[in-house]
Amino acid sequence: MPKNLPLLNEVELDGLLQSARGPVLVDFTAAWCGPCKTQSAILTAAAGRLGDAVVVAVDVDDSPELAARFGVRGMPTLLVFKDGAVVGRRLGLASEAAIVTLLANAATSAAPVAAAG
Repeated sequence: MPKNLPLLNEVELDGLLQSARGPVLVDFTAAWCGPCKTQSAILTAAAGRLGDAVVVAVDVDDSPELAARFGVRGMPTLLVFKDGAVVGRRLGLASEAAIVTLLANAATSAAPVAAAG
């Protein structure tokens, strides 16, 4: 389970997405997922270097409705939200450099990203 990343449920995530002024990076994770633990450690270590992005986690077993809503079928999955819409997506373990690139690409994206896994 994520250490030091806020773990949000559906109501909390929806509230954050409505109120966030910058990008929101959501780590869809599960307690039984080995790569998810590594992803959480990378995100926790990198959080201070990710600009103004808010970084949070969602446990897919605790919040399956969120996983379904956003088309998350494998973990870890990282989604980047801008103005409440998904503008970036990555499936699988991502390095800090890949996360920085994902956020940079999402920052310049105007169109929502399809819900492919």
